[in-house]
Amino acid sequence: MTRVAVHAPAGHRPDAADPHQESGPTDLRLVPPLLATWAASALALGAPGRWTAAGAAACLAAAALLPLWAAARRRRAGRDPVAAAGSHTTARAPAGRPRRWLPGATALAAALVCAAAGAVSAGLHGADLRRGPLPGLADRHARVTVELTVTSDPRPTSPKVVGDRTAPAALVLNAEATRVTAPGGPVTATRTPVLLLVSPGEEDSTWERLLPSTRLRVGGRLAPPLRSDDPFAAVLRADNGPPRTIGRPTALQRTAGDLRAGLREATDELAPDARALLPGLVVGDTTRIPADLQDAFEATDLTHLLAVSGSNLTVVLILLIGPPGTALLAERRGLAPRLGITLRGTALLGGALTLAFVLVCRPEPSVLRAAACGLITLLAIGTGRRRSLVPALAAAALLLLLYDPWLARSYGFLLSVLATGALLTIGPRWSAALQRRRVPPRLAEALAAAAAAQAVCAPVVAAFAARVSLVAIPCNLAAELAVAPATLLGFAALAAAPFAMPVAELLARCAGWPAGWIASVARAGAALPGAQIDWPGGWRGGLLLAALTAAVLLVVRRLTRHPWAAALCALLLVLAVVRPAPLTARLTGWPPPDWALVMCDVGQGDAMVLAAGDGAAVVVDAGPDPHLTDRCLSELGVTKVPLLLVTHFHADHVAGLAGALRGRAVGAIQTTTFEEPRWQAEFVRRTAAVVGVPVIHAIPGERRRAGRLSWQVLWPDLSRGTAPEGPNDASVALLVRAAGGLSMLLLGDLEPPSQRRLIRSHPALPSVDVLKVAHHGSAYQDPGLLAGARPRLALISCGRDNPYGHPAPRTVGALRAQGALVLRTDRDGAIAVTGAGTGLRAVARGAG
Repeated sequence: MTRVAVHAPAGHRPDAADPHQESGPTDLRLVPPLLATWAASALALGAPGRWTAAGAAACLAAAALLPLWAAARRRRAGRDPVAAAGSHTTARAPAGRPRRWLPGATALAAALVCAAAGAVSAGLHGADLRRGPLPGLADRHARVTVELTVTSDPRPTSPKVVGDRTAPAALVLNAEATRVTAPGGPVTATRTPVLLLVSPGEEDSTWERLLPSTRLRVGGRLAPPLRSDDPFAAVLRADNGPPRTIGRPTALQRTAGDLRAGLREATDELAPDARALLPGLVVGDTTRIPADLQDAFEATDLTHLLAVSGSNLTVVLILLIGPPGTALLAERRGLAPRLGITLRGTALLGGALTLAFVLVCRPEPSVLRAAACGLITLLAIGTGRRRSLVPALAAAALLLLLYDPWLARSYGFLLSVLATGALLTIGPRWSAALQRRRVPPRLAEALAAAAAAQAVCAPVVAAFAARVSLVAIPCNLAAELAVAPATLLGFAALAAAPFAMPVAELLARCAGWPAGWIASVARAGAALPGAQIDWPGGWRGGLLLAALTAAVLLVVRRLTRHPWAAALCALLLVLAVVRPAPLTARLTGWPPPDWALVMCDVGQGDAMVLAAGDGAAVVVDAGPDPHLTDRCLSELGVTKVPLLLVTHFHADHVAGLAGALRGRAVGAIQTTTFEEPRWQAEFVRRTAAVVGVPVIHAIPGERRRAGRLSWQVLWPDLSRGTAPEGPNDASVALLVRAAGGLSMLLLGDLEPPSQRRLIRSHPALPSVDVLKVAHHGSAYQDPGLLAGARPRLALISCGRDNPYGHPAPRTVGALRAQGALVLRTDRDGAIAVTGAGTGLRAVARGAG
């Protein structure tokens, strides 16, 4: 007998194949069941129970009949020798190559069974929202007392401008109601998810320290959810005061809370951006991240770093088991073999780390997906069996959807799965293509990964955010350099904090350098004029971007053969992102040359820019949105602001102040002397203090000059003891003169009583070329002031479809009757004024 010698390559077990040597098509057999489960879960969550039951029954019945139908087909094929031979031939697959799909009938049956399971799970979860008394009480906005269990960390809501006010800060917690006491006194046991909304006092931080699994007794008023697809039955607005705790959190949650608190304490002395970012990067704690940094991460598509997207877990596991593809080799790398830990011990330790990761980072969609994939991969390591990562991802997502069907409607979960799938399927192919074109391997892998994730995720982002980032790929590449060191050092600080806080602080200080780099990348990318562009939202916008992405990929594939054409396209993209002001003005006509005044389009609010020459401008009000104000000033090329005037402290004039200050040299902020609303006046002072800009008061009659501008403060004149009726009546009003004799009257939000007093105080007030109409063109205007001003141009700043009816038809009619040309930002977009005298003209950019 001839003995055949089997020689295994060095470093391999005889029964293990090198993962890098796998060939054949990607194993996609679990993808149809995953898609079926996803679709059934999403549909069943909002469907009546009887329809869900009928759909699940129909899927199971069809799955049961499919084998019978397949057997009948095989019997018929057996009677036809030609068909039998053909079917026998085509049923075979090359040895060692997995089929791309299961045989048709079996694959369809599996998808139907999974769809039925997803529908049943979603139906049961949806029934929780309709069970018990809470839904009916919420519809009546009843006051109740509820015993509940907290199921999430408290998270602050983003402040929103509502009219002239900023919504007060609030905390939101997910919870499960267990007992409800209705207004009449009956007590009902239940198990219903609710959203708890809390407005704690400034001196009370007890709510912020609550941990998941804490049991509370809360009194408050119920309200129904804002959307039908919200995963809770009611919103409970808690009464003011500290929480009443009736049950402590579990020991595991207390341990996790102590670890998170230790990391926050260790980062207290870091620079502001690193202090805010590091806890978010390591454990998803984003409570310290300011709104402007959050906006920068969104503009550059770096928010996945704050969502603890599986990259954090991947870094930790690679440190333990070594790079992917080497864990099954004899010469495996990582810390485990250096510590003498066996292969199965490595898998068990990795599993424990994965579970601890989920506990500390909280079970967010991306964390659960990363943990499930990690556990499946670790199971493969422990048993010594090969597994493909794509089936692992599909299995993880499938199990998570069955466990929590609400993930089927989560954009975050969808983005997480899509990004991971792109990295596993598209990324390696693109990396190989780049390496064939002599791109260095590491750079090719990083570039391919960022491009693949962006290509598949951008249409989804456009669908729900109505924007597209043009700097996402370079910003992700630049940030990726610092993710691993920041994550590892951050986890080391997290682990050291309970035992040695000085060591944790030292590690946090080291982690602060890469974390600060990531924040700098986000801020620098977001500051570029063309960092992001507006895009149609909804599924139509997503499909449009998907089609455009496919077309761009085809063009890029062809351009690689023509380096000069590729270089030209890259240059055009850089110009589109950087948007140098001279070139942009020449191509778009905006801003017009020699502009003297621009009324920015900032929605329902005010922001005006007065040119002072050489990149300098006086800014009057900052609108309600920092992003819109910053974009307007950037497009105008404003880098220096000798004076930023806040006419009064309503939110639609001051909430965007940070955008006006961002990246600009500001001499001073001038305000009215009537500091109401008090909290918004304090917001202006805090924002100014952060950047070291002094705050001064406007004095009636004072005259100032900046470059070619000069102006006089006309109002408010409170020296006669006449108290204003409100902040509007205390608005700062200016008479401005620019080069060429252009005159402008800016009235803030003055109401008729103050308008009449202004006329009496300045009886010689001249007619003007441009009038900034008071209070967004409301119906409350003094006819005498409009007649005395006799403007040639009347500018109104207001938002599209605003609920106040601004501007009032009566006001617009009165201005036009006096011969004024009326322009409004809700229809005309941003408005620029140029020239003077007979050359006076207005240029409207057009509403976006």
